[in-house]
Amino acid sequence: MSLEPVAGKPSVSVLDWQFPSIEPVRAPGEVGLPSEDDLERLAEVSWLLEEAPAEEILTWAVKIFFPHLTMATAFGPEGCVILSILAKIEPRVRVFNLDTGYQFQETLALRDRIAKELGIQVELAKPETSVEEYERTHGGPLYKTNPDRCCFDRKIQVLRREVVGYRAWISGIRRDQSAHRANAPVVGWDKKFGLVKINPLVNWRKGQVWQRILDENIPYNPLHDQGYPSIGCWPCTRPVLFGEDERAGRWSGTAKTECGLHLSDETSPPPPTQFGNL
Repeated sequence: MSLEPVAGKPSVSVLDWQFPSIEPVRAPGEVGLPSEDDLERLAEVSWLLEEAPAEEILTWAVKIFFPHLTMATAFGPEGCVILSILAKIEPRVRVFNLDTGYQFQETLALRDRIAKELGIQVELAKPETSVEEYERTHGGPLYKTNPDRCCFDRKIQVLRREVVGYRAWISGIRRDQSAHRANAPVVGWDKKFGLVKINPLVNWRKGQVWQRILDENIPYNPLHDQGYPSIGCWPCTRPVLFGEDERAGRWSGTAKTECGLHLSDETSPPPPTQFGNL
């Protein structure tokens, strides 16, 4: 690592700490509990990395956790920036996309561009049931009547399956995106999924992300040029209006603002629909 000691902060040797009590996830939904020592170490590392460049945060993550390190991406601008950095540091980090079956075609086409231009293959992690089967089971599109359940079944449950065998995952969230993300650390313990969560762009601003994309000609979703600052599933995403929050186009007209992946781990799963659980 090339980090220099920061005045008033612990020695840079802290970045060599290991976390013996944090083992790979053994089964979907099986959440482990690190020791108090390891939780304290994560907090200290996060504090030390608070002002570090994303490249150094990701270099640390690879050094400590690879090959038990993974990344989930929805191909947002932040994710594209992180992928461009990983391509230089360690392109073998497994990256996957939660393919709900409702994604924009532009999003899926971006996956191919990233493979061609950055050399990173992003796997499509799909739910066990197709869109047709899922809607038939629930008597129609569940995103219209119970979007929380739809996200839970087609995103959260899939992520729980995909992180089996890993100790840490990389996320592209920023603190200024929403109130739910305002206190996110650079490095922390994700109790919901039983992993260390690494947020290398957490203290970036939107303008910084786009400046990096333009400076380095990083591939991005063309829907961003059409008024979509935040892109999810096509039925639940619209362009934003002038002056609106960048996530105002997600689940518009409802109180829902998050799919649940980045909500606090104490959040309960949504109730089943009248058609029952899958």
